[in-house]
Amino acid sequence: MKAIASHERSLGRRSLLGAGLLGLLNGCVSVDVGSEAAKQRIFVLHDPGSVQRRAQPLVPALLLQPAPGGAVADTLAIAYSQRANELAFYQLATWNERPVRQVPQLLQQRLEARGLAAATGLVGDPLAADWLLTVRVDRLEHEIINPPGQAQVQLTFEVFDRRQPGRVGRQQFSAQNPVASADSAAAAQAISKALGRTFDDVLPWLEGLLQTAEPAQGQSTNR
Repeated sequence: MKAIASHERSLGRRSLLGAGLLGLLNGCVSVDVGSEAAKQRIFVLHDPGSVQRRAQPLVPALLLQPAPGGAVADTLAIAYSQRANELAFYQLATWNERPVRQVPQLLQQRLEARGLAAATGLVGDPLAADWLLTVRVDRLEHEIINPPGQAQVQLTFEVFDRRQPGRVGRQQFSAQNPVASADSAAAAQAISKALGRTFDDVLPWLEGLLQTAEPAQGQSTNR
């Protein structure tokens, strides 16, 4: 009888140990909203859009400056929302660069492709420019209230002519794009597409402001 009781206690301890290990594994291994395999992934936020180049630039030089935005913009984490006014982060996926830095860089590339200015740079570059465009990332997330959800991007832009006081213009743009499935890979792709759509909208708005303003004369584009 003692041998049987000892054997039962041994089995009980092994069962508890197995349950404990399973609990630890479940706690350590997090998956995405969908049933995605548990592995860390890094995604590159990009601009999939294209643009036709202008025959002539509107201004000699244009500088872009990131503006403080939402907390999501200043983290590598990819955000999703399953309920209104509530955000969470994919635990197994990140951006390769914080959106607060990546979005202005991508917009700079789009503006250069368009030829909006003879020279385009980011604040801190060795470029002298009267025109300044600030870029604020207000929203950049995968909304999954109705799965598989949609990508939501919202940006605010301000334009300044530093030869005169005040602001030339301010506008907020937002775009959505359907997400193919409720996981980080599909979310990252859809967010990039929505970002490209905001760029599609901001370019004609910015061109309209620069066309109605008097360009700087004899402005040097290099310090």
